[in-house]
Formats: sequence, structure tokens, C-alpha cells
Amino acid sequence: MRLISVCVGLPREVNWKGRPVTTGIFKQPVTDRVMMRSLNLDGDKQADLTVHGGVEKAVYAYPVEHYAYWRQKLPDVELPCGVFGENLTVEGLSETTVNIGDRFRIGNAEVMVTQPRFPCFKLNLKFGRDDMVKRFLNSRLSGIYFSVVREGEIGVGDAIELIHRDEHEVTVADIVQIYVREADKDLVRRAVQVPALAASLRDYFQQQLE
Repeated sequence: MRLISVCVGLPREVNWKGRPVTTGIFKQPVTDRVMMRSLNLDGDKQADLTVHGGVEKAVYAYPVEHYAYWRQKLPDVELPCGVFGENLTVEGLSETTVNIGDRFRIGNAEVMVTQPRFPCFKLNLKFGRDDMVKRFLNSRLSGIYFSVVREGEIGVGDAIELIHRDEHEVTVADIVQIYVREADKDLVRRAVQVPALAASLRDYFQQQLE
């Protein structure tokens, strides 16, 4: 497992459907090593902190393997690393095999898996089309959000080392399945017991059970 690309970006104002929108979804690759901090990478910020960012969504990773799927689905769209708004384009991680609560070392930083990504309308804005949020969710290729357990420097080419496997064995893909209400209640009950699961999702899933 390794780090293919590191991308950062500051919020900017763009026009979407006749109104100004401030977004941090536009990311650019960087070649220098970057400090990964508890809320983001140096040089990176989120625009709307009510739904983006925070400790449980400090860093967003997207598997490079998913790009083949999107190149097939969007043959006329240029798809450089970072186009999905990810901070880290990664190789060897999969939503179907990575557990919520798994911890990884990247460079001299450590991160923990907290949740999948469920995009807002700004993904439509990024691609200039109204169907990207739906397409993204239907693909089940959600990517992975990390919290930062230990701050440190990271850079392109760094190995991604699994240092702790969460014993609850609830994968990122399982959380997507619960979110779209395609999971049985046993899986929902297991998910809400995972300490590392983002609090907002735990509350939402608890409501499903009740």
C-alpha cells in the first residue's frame, strides 16, 4: 500500500447555477512533503465546517484503483489525481477490506478510519453536471475519511502500513450499505458499537434501529 498523490486546496468562490458558492473541493497535487495535522493538511482547508472537515473528517483518501471505473463511465472527462476532492490518492486500500477503526502509518503520521464519504452538491459543481452525487453514491466507491491520531509529515511514495486492525470488523463498505438502507439490523447493531465510527453516523444508525 502506498501514497500515490497528495493534494491540497484552499476555499474559493465559484458560480453555480447563478449563485456564488464557496468550496474547498478543488485540490492540486503537491510534490513537497506536507504536514498532516489534526484538522487537515498544511495548505488545505474546508469551506463549510458544518458538513465538512473536523476531527473525524480531517483527511480524505480515494483509491487510485477506482479511477479505471470512472474513466469508463466518464470517457470525455479529464480525471487527474485529486479530481474527487481527495487529499490522498492511495494504492492498495479498499472500502471492502478496510475496517472502521483501522489505523495506518503514513510517513511519520498515524491515521484512523472513521467513515466513508457521502458527497454534497459540490461534487456536481466540481464536475459541472447534476448527476455526479447520484453516480458517486451508486458506484459505492466512497473513499475513506481519516482522523489524525499522530501528526506528521507525509509525501508521495510513502508506504501505508496497517498498524492496528479493528476487531469489530465493520468495513467502510458496510457503512455505505447501512447508509443506503440495504443492511440487516444485525450489521447496524454491530456498526453502532464501533468506537471509531463518526458520531453523526452512529446517531443516524441508532435512529434506524429505534
